Amino acid sequence: MAHERVTSIDVARLAGVSRSAVSRVFTPGASVSARTAEKVRDAAEKLGYRPNVLARSLITGRSRMIGLVVAYLDNYFYPEALEKLSNALQAEGYHVLIFMASQTAGNIDTVLEEILDYQVDGIIMASVALSSELTARCQAAGVPVMLFNRAQDDAGISAVTSDNRAGGRAVARFLLQGGHKRFGHIAGWEGASTQRDREQGFADGLGEAGIDRYDREVGNFQIDEARAAARRMFDRADRPDAVFAANDHMAFAVMDVLRYELGLSVPGDVSVVGFDDVPPASWPAYDLTTVRQRANLMVERTVATLLKMIEQPGARAEQHVLPAPLVVRGSARIPEGWDT
Repeated sequence: MAHERVTSIDVARLAGVSRSAVSRVFTPGASVSARTAEKVRDAAEKLGYRPNVLARSLITGRSRMIGLVVAYLDNYFYPEALEKLSNALQAEGYHVLIFMASQTAGNIDTVLEEILDYQVDGIIMASVALSSELTARCQAAGVPVMLFNRAQDDAGISAVTSDNRAGGRAVARFLLQGGHKRFGHIAGWEGASTQRDREQGFADGLGEAGIDRYDREVGNFQIDEARAAARRMFDRADRPDAVFAANDHMAFAVMDVLRYELGLSVPGDVSVVGFDDVPPASWPAYDLTTVRQRANLMVERTVATLLKMIEQPGARAEQHVLPAPLVVRGSARIPEGWDT
């Protein structure tokens, strides 16, 4: 049997206060006395009342919802990062709507239109690029956008990334000091700034030692494609003795192919280095040398910057590039005298 919905008027009547007092009690940051708040909450509990968040958003113009767009949930880095982002935003009184997208422009257009229909207060694009047209559409709607683990040349878009170029350079220097001579790179999706910068740093580091060539295959940040890329790379007489994969997800695939399909030793025959430092990287089965993305700090900067843009319309965009240290484990030859 259907029951009539309990309203704020019912709560106000039982608590003996005005309807506006009920509204203030359930509005974060609103001024209300402790005595009034206690009476209102007691009445609400007795009646089973829940405030209508959507109705309040029509009055305040704030939905307190954030749209979070992600493309790579099969990569261990993103589920962990999304959990941290969601928890941090919820701690600030925001609700998170998660949308899946691919890297195709048409798909992102469709997803963005859907997000804007929800009247979100802000958008975080995790692992997804944003065209200038889409940026302009968000600005016209008055919705600030934050890029997470992506960067673009447009200085008007706020972003948080690791120092991917410095991380790639550190990998090259480490492998060079380990005495390696033939280098391979398993690239990610080539439209990603993370891939571009990690490979550029790797190439720069090798170039400092006078090495201007390395074997290259594309894995597109996908495990099956990374396996196929590793098979192609090692189907030759002058195969690499060191491989840098653009993320840990692909590095695991490379290690599995080398060990279980080709019968090679890691790191005895081939050193393997990744990027991200996801939880399985420290598992004994992989013990992966990698570059660490400091997810906690990335989330902290992302949330702080986005909330600043929401609360201060017209605030200047900010780009944060965070240090990404090399974490040395057992998947790559450790140079003599190296302090781990």
